[in-house]
Parts: sequence; structure tokens; C-alpha cells
Amino acid sequence: MAAMDAAPDAHARAVFRPPQLTVLFAVTLAVCMVPVATAGPWLWLLFAVPVGIVVWVLRVRTVVDAEAVTVRRVVGSRRVPWAQISSLRIGRGNANRRARVHAVLTGGDELPLPAVHVRDLPQLAAVSGGRLPDPAGE
Repeated sequence: MAAMDAAPDAHARAVFRPPQLTVLFAVTLAVCMVPVATAGPWLWLLFAVPVGIVVWVLRVRTVVDAEAVTVRRVVGSRRVPWAQISSLRIGRGNANRRARVHAVLTGGDELPLPAVHVRDLPQLAAVSGGRLPDPAGE
């Protein structure tokens, strides 16, 4: 889900995160794993899966402001100024509104924007300060 801070346009910022409900899925998975994970000496390592899911949900995000796009991954982050972004590319998805968005950099490289979907493009255009056209034309 995306959240937009209420601020003037010069300080507008949008944060795109994976759904927080995924944490509930990970906790449920961990509870269901207890009988299997306690059955053998090394099976407790199965708990790394739900822990990894929680870390991913809490860490991964895309932050967009008037100056740059910041992509935060599980390990590391990258801040790219708008001057280095030439366009956006829409990746494949199971439905048109769930397709992933990638920033195409001036050097030709692509930077995946985690948790940004096609439905978020109008908000992304609004925060970009006019650097991206609004696909909805609003």
C-alpha cells in the first residue's frame, strides 16, 4: 500500500510498501510449522522462512520525493536523482493493475521499484514534480 504525507508540493513524498497483512501470513505460517519444526534436530531451521518474510515486509519499500527515488531492499538501498531517470517501464504482472514498475536509468540500466504498481502511477507522477506525466491525465 502507498501512503502519502500531507505536505506542500515542494516537500511531497510518497512511500510504497508491501502489504503489512503479509506479516500475519508469516506468523500463521510459523504457528503451523511448530509440529514439523520440532520433530527433528535441524527442522527448527524452517522458522527462517517466516522470519525472512517478516524482514522483507518491514524493510522493502520505495520512497519517492521531489529530488529522488529511493529503493530500499532487504540488504542495502539506492537513491537515484530524477535527473538519472529517463523513463519508467511496466513489467509483466498477472493483471494489468498489478504489473511491476521499473525505472529506466539514463545509462540504460533498470531499477525495479518494489511495491510500486501501475495503479500507483498517478501518485508517482504527482510527487515527481512534473518529471513524469500523469497517465490518468488528471
